[in-house]
Amino acid sequence: MTTGKAELVKEISQKTGVTLKQGSEFLNAFLETVEEKLARGEKVQLIGFGTFMARKREAREGRKPGTGEKITIPASIVPSFKAGKSLRDKLNS
Repeated sequence: MTTGKAELVKEISQKTGVTLKQGSEFLNAFLETVEEKLARGEKVQLIGFGTFMARKREAREGRKPGTGEKITIPASIVPSFKAGKSLRDKLNS
């Protein structure tokens, strides 16, 4: 089951006792802050939950699915998340 942004806003609002608008503003501010930090090459570490980071992916060779033709996939920077111990423990309990 997938939880979308609207569902997260609703749950945040219920758990914190704020309005849906305030919950939405909080979630948007959090996401924007994480995006800005990653764009600057910084990590965002939430102790126990995990760490958001940007990683460099080197250029590599791939194939076009339809034709099998070899192509070069350019280097890129991709977002990454490493779960913290508390989160891993909760998922595995």
